[in-house]
Amino acid sequence: MSAPVFLVDDGAPPLTVQPGGTYVLTGPEGRHAAVVQRRGPGERVDVVDGAGTRLHGVVASVDGHDLHLTVEDVTHEAAPTVTVTLAQALAKGDRDHQAVEAAVELGVDRVLPWQADRSVVVWRGPRAAKSHAKWEATVRSAVKQSRRARLPAVDQHVTTRGLAARTRDVAAAGGTVVVLHEEATTALADVVLPAPASGAPAPELLVVVGPEGGIGADELDVLTGAGAVTARLGPHVLRTSTAGPVAVALLSDRLGRWR
Repeated sequence: MSAPVFLVDDGAPPLTVQPGGTYVLTGPEGRHAAVVQRRGPGERVDVVDGAGTRLHGVVASVDGHDLHLTVEDVTHEAAPTVTVTLAQALAKGDRDHQAVEAAVELGVDRVLPWQADRSVVVWRGPRAAKSHAKWEATVRSAVKQSRRARLPAVDQHVTTRGLAARTRDVAAAGGTVVVLHEEATTALADVVLPAPASGAPAPELLVVVGPEGGIGADELDVLTGAGAVTARLGPHVLRTSTAGPVAVALLSDRLGRWR
């Protein structure tokens, strides 16, 4: 069984310890490990920094809310050669959260909240900041659940106008923007993907998923006019909470991440 993963908090000690050294997991994550999960001496624990570094440790001792780990190994996960981003339309009933959670577990690298024209949920004023923080918490939880070493960023939410601007930027930089749409004639499996880059910045593969009511014709025209292509997942129409994760899984396989 793989070791549980704890994600260092802002302000926590950096993961610069060498094998054989000691690292103290403190703060909220230390409390969660020591008090909530009651991790004890001899148990294996991984600590990640969200930027690709992972400490493989064994609990040496527990001191209140702190976990003292003996570091057995330190590994570094390379940055993706193609950045997979999910532009998820805001949706009611937490379906957008479900989509983000599953997409992160399946390997998405970045998340972009989209205020689509047909989104019932609206992010405005204080609610926008609160909702954005909730998405970030969902991403952190999914990272730990899936034992990932990299923490996907949650961008500030955009309207369709903002998404079109992002589409133009992605296309101009050699990336690809795919709008999932039930009337598309091209299968997702046939969409040409951006060529992987050996250095930074990696090209972006931006997958756009609409809300419960679908993507309007005007919106589709705006996005395709900005350089996006349309694609269908298959013969069935999926919920907004399902489409994104399915696309991320299929694209991850095509990019060789699961092989």
